[in-house]
Amino acid sequence: MLRNNYPATISAEEIALKELSWFRGEIVLIDNMAAFRKTFPRLIGSPFLGFDTETKPSFRKGRKNRVSLLQLANSELACLFRINRIGIPDPLTELLASPDVIKAGVAVHDDISFLKRINGFVPSGFIDLQKFVKEYGIQNSGLKKLAAIVLGIRISKRQQVSDWEADELTEAQIIYAATDAWICHQIYDRLTKKG
Repeated sequence: MLRNNYPATISAEEIALKELSWFRGEIVLIDNMAAFRKTFPRLIGSPFLGFDTETKPSFRKGRKNRVSLLQLANSELACLFRINRIGIPDPLTELLASPDVIKAGVAVHDDISFLKRINGFVPSGFIDLQKFVKEYGIQNSGLKKLAAIVLGIRISKRQQVSDWEADELTEAQIIYAATDAWICHQIYDRLTKKG
C-alpha cells in the first residue's frame, strides 16, 4: 500500500460540509459526425482521460438499457458522445483500445462490456478507480465519496437517474455528465502526482 494522507472512509455528513463543485471547462456535446470530426482530435495527446457513461434508467426488474452517452474529459475539455445517435466511430474505438492512453473511471467493467457490443474492440488502458484507490488505503469507492476524500469537494448526483436518450439533454444533465468524467480525471491526476 502506498503512503497517503487520505481517510479510508467519509460520512454523508462530512461530504455535506464540502464545497459543491462541478466542471467549469469547455463541454462539447457530440451528436453528429461533423461535431465528432471537429472535436475528437482535441482529446488526442492527453496521456490520460476521465471516463464515464450514462444509461437511461430502467425501472423494470432485470432489464438494463444500452449506454446512451460516453464521456471523456481532461482538465480543460469534456466531450459527451451521444452514442445512441452516432454509435462509436472508429477513431473513438481506437482510443478505447489504446494502451497508450489511460482511461480512468469508476466501475468501468459493465460500461466497457456494453460498449464492446456496439463496436467490438479489445479494451486497453482502463483504470478502475474503485480498485486503484485501495492502494492508497481508501475503502469508499463511489464517485461522490472519492471526490470528497481525494479532492475535498462535493459533487451533485441529482441527474444520475434521468432520461439520457431525450431529444435534447438539459443543461443540468450536460454539466453532470461532464463533471463525472472530469472528476475521474482529477482523482487519477491527484493520486498519481501524490502517490
